[in-house]
Order: sequence, then C-alpha cells, then structure tokens
Amino acid sequence: MIDLEAYSAELQHEFKSILHYWMRYAADPVHGGFYGSIDNYNNVNTEAPKGLVLHARILWTFSAAYNFTTQHEYLAVAENAFHFLRNFFSDPAYGGAYWTVEPGGRPLNDRKQVYGLAFYLYALAEYQRATQQQAVLATAIDLFRLIEAKSFDTRRKGYFEAFARDWQPLSDLRLSPKDANEQKTMNTHLHIIEAYANLYKQWPDDLLRQRIVQLLEVFDEYMIDKESGHLLLFFDEDWQYRPDVISYGHDIEAAWLLQQCATITGDAYWTDKMKEHALRITRAAIEGLDTDGGLWYEYNPASKTLVKEKHWWPQAEAMLGFFNAWEISGNEWYLQASLNSWNFIQQYIRDNKQGEWFWGVQADYTVMQGYDKAGFWKCPYHNSRACMEIIHRIQHS
Repeated sequence: MIDLEAYSAELQHEFKSILHYWMRYAADPVHGGFYGSIDNYNNVNTEAPKGLVLHARILWTFSAAYNFTTQHEYLAVAENAFHFLRNFFSDPAYGGAYWTVEPGGRPLNDRKQVYGLAFYLYALAEYQRATQQQAVLATAIDLFRLIEAKSFDTRRKGYFEAFARDWQPLSDLRLSPKDANEQKTMNTHLHIIEAYANLYKQWPDDLLRQRIVQLLEVFDEYMIDKESGHLLLFFDEDWQYRPDVISYGHDIEAAWLLQQCATITGDAYWTDKMKEHALRITRAAIEGLDTDGGLWYEYNPASKTLVKEKHWWPQAEAMLGFFNAWEISGNEWYLQASLNSWNFIQQYIRDNKQGEWFWGVQADYTVMQGYDKAGFWKCPYHNSRACMEIIHRIQHS
C-alpha cells in the first residue's frame, strides 16, 4: 500500500529545496534578472546570454509558488523576473519579446520565437493571479492578441513557429539545432495551449476559449498518432507530418497537460476525450520506461536506436503523468510508476551535494557533463510544477 501522505511530504520538502536553490544561486545582483548559465558545481558564467524561456519559466514558477503557499519571499523572486522581462525582453517597436539578451539586457537575438512568447504569456497569467494587477492582465491580453494576429493560421488552424523581429518570415524556424526546420511543431502548440488555458482562468474570454478548443482539435486530428499513441512532433504548414524521433518526455507531459487544458475550458466532450487520450499516450510512453523507474530520452524509429540518456525533465513529467493516469483509471500500477519515477530522481537525478537536479545521466548512471544546472533550458519549471501538482492532488483527493 502506497503512503500518499508520505509521498506528499517528500515532495513538499523537494519543492522548497528547488526554490531555495534558485533563490540562493540564480539571481544576478548586478544587472537584475537571472544568470544565463550555472554549471553542476554552481559556478556562474556571468557572460552567458539570458534567455526568454529561462526568465519566463522563473516568473511562472515563483508566481505559482506564491499562489500555492502565499509566502512573500517567492513573490519577490517573481517580481525580479517580471521587471527584467518587461524592461529588457519586451520589444517596444514591434511587440512581443526577444529570444535572448546580453547579460546587461541589450537585445542579442531579437527573433520572435512563438514558443518563447507562449511561456511569457503563461507566466504573465500566473503573475497576474498572484498580484491582481490589471496592468499585468492587460499585458497578457495584448500578447495573446499579438500571437493571434501574427502567428495564427487562419486557413488551416494552428500556429506558425517563428518570425524575424518585425514579424517577417524566417528561413530557419528551429527552436534548437536538434529540431527539424518546419512551420509547425507539437512542442510550440503544447505550450501555446498551456498558456492560453492559464490565461483563461484569469480572463474567460470567448475567443480565447475557442482557440483552446481548436488547439485540442489540432492535437486530436494531427498530433496524436492514431496507431501508436505517441506525439508527432513536426509538420509543414498543411499539417503534413515530417517523421522524426519519439520523445517520451513530451508524450507523458502532453498526456496530463492536454487533459488539464480541456478541463479548464469546462467543455465536457473534450475533457472526456482528453482523458481517453491521456491513457493512450501514457501507455505509449511506457515504451520508454526502464526497469529502474527512469524514462529514456528519445527513440529514433528510422534507425531503430534509443537515445540512452535520462534527462531531468522527462522524469519530472513521468511522476505527474503516471499519477494522472492512476487518478483516471484507478490502476495502482500507474501510481507505483509515479513513485518509481520519484525514487529514480532521488537516487540519480537530484544533486544531493550541490542542490537542484542534474541535467541527466547516461545509461551507466554517470552524470551528463557540459550541461547547465541552471540556464537557457534548465529552469525550475518542470520539477517544481510536478511537485505542486502532485501535492495538490494528494491534498484534495
């Protein structure tokens, strides 16, 4: 018999530990905002660029932490992130936000990556909930309308991936060098719907709700493979699928997150539909589950090769995704899988000496080297969110 109260207590301790790490090491006292890169030994690279995703995820994390605990020390961190985003990332000429800035705040890469804008919107909605500032809500609504005006595909639905600073087309749309260069991606759509659903809780607008439902339709029609249940990742503008890897982390993240977004709209049909999909996608993700409780990173069907790495964020999403599947189905196997994920994290992913979580481990459990402990992609979003969600669900079960 699994002791849910003990599970919750452990995650409450971990949640505080994660936030403590970021409060202690990540803030830049010279320029404001947060350092662009911190290594496994907590050495800061003060010259590293500062990313939109990092700052938006910190804003979301500490706003959500304040909303979860009402502890004002967390709101102070959120305020630092908000002011740096507003003062240095926001583009006063063309709207939206830059992708990266220099440590002091001067624009570096001024492209408009819609994935980054989605996280900024997601964070603004959470910060508005924390502060109840109408100006923050107005900024979030303006950003929603800008994404709709510039990125929404009025003919085929969905959203285009990236633009130049002035919203002109780009030849290279990729979020990162490992991605396919395609007009539409699952990853960006997943975080647009996440952002829109979070905004809808603060601003129940009819068009916003319509767009959330349309995004659910897009996932149902194009992005969830009808045979395998895996998420399909890359598409051209006409929704022609471009074969790529299977991402087990995105599978298990989408499984619970799409269901949550549907629930927020109050649409009974899509809520039930996404519960069905949640179980299908979770079963597909189990293909990437190792016997030690860890989730492998990716599988390439074309070459039939497994990327034998276990990154931090799929483990966090597995904790929550399996817990969600247990809530839907009542099948105790999923609850044990959630706990196994947590046990794997404690044993191999969490840095018990220096704090926070490592980027990941290799197949032999050696820590992956050359990656950030905190940085452009390594943020407190996945792990803190998993903790908050599971704690909340246990407390309200």
